[in-house]
Amino acid sequence: MNVAVVGTFGLYRKGTMRARALPLACALAARGHTVRVLIPPWDSPHEAGRTQMHDGVQVIHVNLPPRLPGFFHIWLTLYLVQKALALPVDVVHCFKPKAYAGLTHFVLWWLRLAGLTKRQLRLVVDEDDWEQAWNDLEAYSPVQKRFFAWQEVWGLRHADATTVASRELVRLATQTGVPSDRVFYVPNGVWPDAFAHCAARRVAAYKERPYDAPILLLYSRFLEFRLERIVRIFEHVVARQPRAHLLVVGKGLHGEEVELAGLLRQAGLAEKATFTGWVAYERLTDYFATADMALFPFDDTLINRTKCSVKLVELLAAGVPVVADAVGQNSEYILDGENGLLVQPEDDHAFGEAVLSLLRDEPLRARLGTAAAQRIREHFAWPRLVVEVERAYCTR
Repeated sequence: MNVAVVGTFGLYRKGTMRARALPLACALAARGHTVRVLIPPWDSPHEAGRTQMHDGVQVIHVNLPPRLPGFFHIWLTLYLVQKALALPVDVVHCFKPKAYAGLTHFVLWWLRLAGLTKRQLRLVVDEDDWEQAWNDLEAYSPVQKRFFAWQEVWGLRHADATTVASRELVRLATQTGVPSDRVFYVPNGVWPDAFAHCAARRVAAYKERPYDAPILLLYSRFLEFRLERIVRIFEHVVARQPRAHLLVVGKGLHGEEVELAGLLRQAGLAEKATFTGWVAYERLTDYFATADMALFPFDDTLINRTKCSVKLVELLAAGVPVVADAVGQNSEYILDGENGLLVQPEDDHAFGEAVLSLLRDEPLRARLGTAAAQRIREHFAWPRLVVEVERAYCTR
């Protein structure tokens, strides 16, 4: 099968294309399909015109037009359409029903209706967020907000099939009017060998530091929770475990890590926290291996209920024991008490107590970490998940 995957933005700045679209494309290629990924690099213009091969997948960063108002959007959309149809194609899979991927879907749908593409062309949409929920957070104009809201509903209703990343998105898509037999649940996953050696490295790291100086990992872009929660939870832990240390890995889109550092300083906890900033994927194991456990706070919001966190999947795949809020997809990945601990959403006292219970019980941490890695590899490996994508491509 010939598949064209169409993105909405560049490959690296946001997670959808790097952490979801590209792995699915590679998993399809491993099963014998011919896959091209079309990237509109408006947010990374230095990549424009570059083509590369990635594990059997051709990744094309399309050229960008002059940035003239109106013309830029039309030209870039039509160029994506032209590239998608340039070679034999059976399926066009648009990742997000908004912006350039959504516009590409819109143009292709009308071309097919007019008989200007082959009638067998499958138009599939991927939804990994409830996009309308972002309208309240992003600095969109009122016109953009209305347009993106319309795009999302139109895109879902006019797709031959929709792949979604969370159970809540399954519900919302069908609530929008998409027939249930056209909605396919494809959560985020990992490759089976990802972080495979992390557990052994963690054992070695434990031997190199005092047993009563636990390291709590916060691996985040800081979008999922109010920063004050981290301070409250960490204060609760330090009151009973004075030598606990907070290792913060990640960089916010708007400098949230700087704000968090300031809040910790005000609480007198600055010396008990280390901030690494952004860390390359290849180096994550270095930090995962040093942590006794990870904090994964998740406020009970529409965005969080619908999203599917790649960072949580990575932590679990690495065998890091996790405490998380029982919100949305977190409860799909973590079975409370079996491969992690879940607490009631936004109950910071319960969260802190769960952290302390893990820190007091090394055998429990080891058991949960081992079970976490095993569950992710058995149920959320890309070679397994991609079978559902093939079903989406073939179901009529």
